[in-house]
Amino acid sequence: MDSQDIASGGKSIYGASLGILMLDARFPRIPGDMGHAGTWPFPVLYRIVRDASPDLIVRRGAEGMLPAFIDAAQQLVADGADGITTNCGFLALFQTALAEAVPVPVLTSSLCQVDLVNRMLPAGRRAGILTISASTLTVAHLSAAHVPEGTPIGSTEGGHEFTRAILDNEIQMDVNKARQDNVDAAMAMKQAHPDLGAIVLECTNMGPYARDITRATGLPCFSMVTLAQWFHAGLVPPRFAAHDS
Repeated sequence: MDSQDIASGGKSIYGASLGILMLDARFPRIPGDMGHAGTWPFPVLYRIVRDASPDLIVRRGAEGMLPAFIDAAQQLVADGADGITTNCGFLALFQTALAEAVPVPVLTSSLCQVDLVNRMLPAGRRAGILTISASTLTVAHLSAAHVPEGTPIGSTEGGHEFTRAILDNEIQMDVNKARQDNVDAAMAMKQAHPDLGAIVLECTNMGPYARDITRATGLPCFSMVTLAQWFHAGLVPPRFAAHDS
């Protein structure tokens, strides 16, 4: 019997390699948001970390929540995940601890790609971060993700809709106003930093507006969606047709 005819087991779920740790939230999630299953061109596994509210994680430093995230990550691996990610950029604080707690690769935050994006840009250009809450994005968050010191930071904080609706966990959100908040914040950051060469979206809820941001600024825009798709491509490399020489 050909070895390819032998199926091997060892986990509960197959065909969904990316495991996503989710905040415990009720705000609307639209396509492009990491928590909308239709965002992904491949199956994913979700695990909600109970009591991990947007306010607690973003505004209050995720105090006391590490054990719950570790437990949820371990459960995702037991279920069948081959890699773990999260749906909040502020969870960069847990990057090292989560990576040490599970036997699979871990990628906690969109912020982890800032240094990589910098390496792709022309000389004299650098990436900037667009965050949902600049007032609570600390040196500790940036350091945990290896974000270079002095990286430009823009924010939707103080806008009309986006930050409030997400962090206050509201049941409704005006999508057009949320889009405008993101575009306005990106444009303000570009104006303040003429050397800006790309934008990295910290918040995983900003994904739906990435195209709008690029159209308005003329700059490439990287999100947790783009990073997670890259991550997944390593977990499940594509199969190519054999080439006849």
